[in-house]
Amino acid sequence: MKKPVTKVIGTVIDIVMYAIMFMQMLYIFTGNLLHEIFGMVFFGCLVVHIIIKRKWIKALVTGKLKGSSKAQKFSALLTALLLICTILLMLSSMGVSRTIFPWFDFLRSSDLHRYLATAALTLAAVHGGMHFYIRAKKKKKSAVLISLIAVFCLVFGLFGVPYINRHFKKVDIGYADAVSGEKVEWKGKKPLVVYFTRLGNTDFDDDVDAVSGASLLYADGRLMGSDQLIADMIEDITGCDKKAVTLTGKKYPSGYGATVSAASDELDEKARPDIEPIDVSGYDSIILVYPLWWGTVPPPVSTFLEGNDFSGKTIYLVATQGSWGFSKSTKAVKEQAKGAEVIEALSIYCEDIPDARPKLVEWIKGL
Repeated sequence: MKKPVTKVIGTVIDIVMYAIMFMQMLYIFTGNLLHEIFGMVFFGCLVVHIIIKRKWIKALVTGKLKGSSKAQKFSALLTALLLICTILLMLSSMGVSRTIFPWFDFLRSSDLHRYLATAALTLAAVHGGMHFYIRAKKKKKSAVLISLIAVFCLVFGLFGVPYINRHFKKVDIGYADAVSGEKVEWKGKKPLVVYFTRLGNTDFDDDVDAVSGASLLYADGRLMGSDQLIADMIEDITGCDKKAVTLTGKKYPSGYGATVSAASDELDEKARPDIEPIDVSGYDSIILVYPLWWGTVPPPVSTFLEGNDFSGKTIYLVATQGSWGFSKSTKAVKEQAKGAEVIEALSIYCEDIPDARPKLVEWIKGL
């Protein structure tokens, strides 16, 4: 006997949705635009899925779902959680969108988005598995298999995806192609670009590369800091002066994880590491380029801000990050740079750094 057309369509839709969910976890291979397009396809499939299952979902919501076995009750609860998680995932997808929904600011956190995607994938795997469990004769084996699949999805999302993103990320660029291009005249006295990056402030191991060291990349085969690249772009666009925040004392450790721990300790202790002096007296505008460390400016940047008089000056913030926005850094700069007017200029996602020049040009033209 042939299956009804709706069941066939439903099965195809389910397979497509599972495939998209897994593929979306491999963001590093698809890139941002395809990731966002596939996300829209997924939620389109979800709408079709809900329409097909509308009677069952209505019964679930109204509490009139037939069947009182523990497995069916658990499956119903799981479905409700999956629906809620998927709705939140949809909102966070729009929140972190950089191409299709750049105007949507709600739930704008890449970390939250990844956690929700991991939760949705795990719940979806168990949700699908429960359909087989309810019909299976060997319940224990089915339960073990479903549990193993759920654990795999959870571990893959929480640990596998970050590992893949770190070790398969493209880090080689052509320096001239990334930095050189259209020039823009800065209105008023030329600004000073001050930047902080790990290169020059870290005791790197001899075998460090741009994959094992976050915030690094290769430009024409030469290791350089990501924020240095941003500063070089601004220097090329405006012809302004450029200075680096450079430690004079103990430098940060080579490993990214060790640096994260060291930065956490410094922030807890409100440490102010010694840096080479930077004279800002001859400038009325400062473009500060920095990575977000624990959601704020790195301690050496705080040393720079607190060690200078910014009365009557304007500081434009250009923050690079792996999540979104400026987090707590704007407040910190306002507190530390006494007398300055602080303006949020650009927040640049780490993967967009090599292609950030057009955004910088657009921002400077708009001043």
